[in-house]
Amino acid sequence: MKNRLLIVLFVLLLLVLTACAAPAAAPAAAPAAATSAPAEEGCAEMTPVKLQLQWVTQSQFAGYFAAADQGFYAAHCLDVTILEGAVDIVPQQVVASGQAEFGVAWVPKMLASRSEGADLVNIGQVFQRSGTLMVSWADASVPTIADMRGKKVGTWGFGNEHELFAAMRGEGIDPNNAGDVTVIQQSFDMLALLNRELDVAQAMTYNEYAQVLEAIDPATGNLYTPEDLTVIDFNDVGTAMLQDHVFARESWLAEAGNEDIAVRFLAASFQGWQWCRDEMDACVQVVLDNGPTLGQSHMTWQLNEVNNLIWPSPAGIGVMDQALWDQTVAVSVESGIIPEAPSDGAFRADLALKALEMLDGDTTGAGYMPISVELFEGGE
Repeated sequence: MKNRLLIVLFVLLLLVLTACAAPAAAPAAAPAAATSAPAEEGCAEMTPVKLQLQWVTQSQFAGYFAAADQGFYAAHCLDVTILEGAVDIVPQQVVASGQAEFGVAWVPKMLASRSEGADLVNIGQVFQRSGTLMVSWADASVPTIADMRGKKVGTWGFGNEHELFAAMRGEGIDPNNAGDVTVIQQSFDMLALLNRELDVAQAMTYNEYAQVLEAIDPATGNLYTPEDLTVIDFNDVGTAMLQDHVFARESWLAEAGNEDIAVRFLAASFQGWQWCRDEMDACVQVVLDNGPTLGQSHMTWQLNEVNNLIWPSPAGIGVMDQALWDQTVAVSVESGIIPEAPSDGAFRADLALKALEMLDGDTTGAGYMPISVELFEGGE
């Protein structure tokens, strides 16, 4: 009896030891648990990065919001935080100080920061042409730059005036000479033009120009139309400068693994812009869901016009047009934005080209045609 009891106790002891030892097979899976939980299959971990915009949420930046909303960043193992801009936020300073890995700004502004010592480099030229206009009333038309002599001309300043001032100087008009022209700093709306306080006002194709067309003509009770306006396009004048592009710090890119992060970021961003080109209504809704200050018809107009600045991209979205780069640099030097032409490293196309290799579908938009957008009062 005693021997049987000992055998039973021995068997029970073996069972207890076996149960306690079972987890010993688990360490093989432990390394996976030590990394961040992947948001997408195939991602060992998500890499957090920040993108600093140059203005508030609107369709000007739709591709980036779409890349986040549609999971394009996550598919490239990136956890992207998009930072809104404001009047007092300078994207170049944010990136140069290491508070964000990527920024969006106009090329002349980045060149100015670079000339002052910031190690910034253009890695993706998203906008292929300028969206800046000068707008006057058809019944008091200012049809050319030369006709601005003696007129009240509006500009926002803050680095947005360079295309205008270069064009004026080309016509022998000194923008700093009140005897030649009266330059007035306008607010970031078109009220001064609507109230006839300006003879001609600065506008972006995708924003302020639409603001005029969203206003009621008191003489007719209807919205203004393009026929009520005269427009000067700087792409026709010859002083157009490249605008929205993605930039980063050279020193950050030089760190191990960061060029790969940049390529993945560009690929996902470009995919966002492809989607916004092909799925306009859905893309506008993404922008609206992220809280813009303007309405649906305005955001639709804006995306249509922004697409028109991106597409076609003959060499592929994000790839620099050397001739327009040279023109931008020439105007920047002539206007005193920078003292001399930047070094060859001020932009690089290799990362954008690698990003394009990761994309499917149309990356040039050769056949892109803008649609007709109906605006409503106030952009609603």
